[in-house]
Amino acid sequence: MAPLRPAARGLIGLILLCTLIEATLLLADLGMLGLPRLRQLAYDYAGFWPGLLGNWRPNYALQPWTMFLTYGFLHGGPVHLVVNMITLWSLGRAVIDRVGGRGFWLLYGAALLGGGAGFGLLASDLRPMVGASGALFGLVGGILAWTYVDRYSLEEAMWPVIRAVLLLVALNVVFWWAMGGQLAWETHLGGFVAGWIMALLIDPRPLSGEPAPLSKPRD
Repeated sequence: MAPLRPAARGLIGLILLCTLIEATLLLADLGMLGLPRLRQLAYDYAGFWPGLLGNWRPNYALQPWTMFLTYGFLHGGPVHLVVNMITLWSLGRAVIDRVGGRGFWLLYGAALLGGGAGFGLLASDLRPMVGASGALFGLVGGILAWTYVDRYSLEEAMWPVIRAVLLLVALNVVFWWAMGGQLAWETHLGGFVAGWIMALLIDPRPLSGEPAPLSKPRD
């Protein structure tokens, strides 16, 4: 079996970190750590709270800024975590194959920030938001942006890209309805837009052309 590339090991490390955090919170929920309020404390200090962009008093000085990243490492339970981590592994490998490890981290970070910005700007209530789905939608946005560029350069039809976007919209509508309005679609939208833009900044050229600088190291 071929050894994992450094970029893939970094992706595994990200998945393990999110899993470790959720496992710790789950053990606390089950009363196995003697910290029954640990999950609520984690949400209080690291979740994304729209009110902190207004007149709410933060728990620490930098919280209104750090929450744009920290929310993506928390999840709402084991099912939420498993679905997101399986998706992260699949999408993350596709992005790494295109632009390498550095490009992946730039895209993932931009999508996290964009997801937080989307929620902060568009959310209609003050409930907290957690989860990596904003970053995952950013990875999808990046992949679709590159697909658009590749197909445009080859003068191929754009229907596959349009169909994928329509499917994402439909899935958000269905899950938003099924979850009684609890789906953070604002985060998904913000992450998708940020991912699309960042992908074109990282690697704006089609696969048929010369590789962009950030796409050269295939680590």
